[in-house]
Amino acid sequence: MSIAVGAALGAGLFLVWWSCWERPATQRRVPVRRRLIDDLLLRAGVERVSANGLLASCAAVGVAVLLVGVLLTGSAPIALCFALFGGFLPFSVVRWRAARRTASLRELWPDVVDHLRSAIRAGLSLPEALIQLGEKGPVELRTAFRAFGVDYRAGGRFEDALDRLKERLADPVADRIVEALRMTREVGGSDLGRLLGTLSEFLRDAARTRSELEARQSWTVNAARLAVAAPWIVLLLLATRPEAVRAYNSAAGAAVLLGGLLISVVCYRIMLRVGALPEDERVLR
Repeated sequence: MSIAVGAALGAGLFLVWWSCWERPATQRRVPVRRRLIDDLLLRAGVERVSANGLLASCAAVGVAVLLVGVLLTGSAPIALCFALFGGFLPFSVVRWRAARRTASLRELWPDVVDHLRSAIRAGLSLPEALIQLGEKGPVELRTAFRAFGVDYRAGGRFEDALDRLKERLADPVADRIVEALRMTREVGGSDLGRLLGTLSEFLRDAARTRSELEARQSWTVNAARLAVAAPWIVLLLLATRPEAVRAYNSAAGAAVLLGGLLISVVCYRIMLRVGALPEDERVLR
């Protein structure tokens, strides 16, 4: 009996000792392309759709456009071209939403920093200041900061709650703010208010400058997009004529469509590359 009690006591002490050591988390390696799609969905504010779900939606829309195109035009090559465009539509919508949300958040981050600065000057701790943003911060960001409050109250670990907040926001500016707060909490310091004030002014200047550049550039980008879409609009009108459909059903017609498709894709990609403004990268994750 004493042997059993001694063994149970030893096993209990061993388990207590074992729980004091942090075990490395085994993370499944995610392909780079899938990780980029996941980040795009987060930046677009789409939380209930995974990367596989988005790809499945693209495939479903492409197949649907292909079937409708074959039924309406009777030409498989023409329908296939528009099916490729239709399959890219869900991804384009998500990317458009991500760009719109990023531009909207760019205007809100200075207000977030000002809220944090005021709360810290009022005597609140860093976790309390962040939790307060869930009630008094910008409406678009309250959900993320409320979730931060839930995480912090559940575990009491400020570092883990900050990491989850960064994942939810998926924004380069948010990464800088979070890392500044993390460093301040780790090393201490009395200049946090001055740091946040400088950061707020910098963010406002950057947002103002970028808005002016995007306003001046938008008409050029839209004109280039219209130039790329114009030949395919003409093709859609030609598909209503039987003689045009017969011409494109031939091998030469299919080759013309393939060449036009390649040229359109290459020109569109070049237009996006030349006309795009440099984006902030998430280097602090």
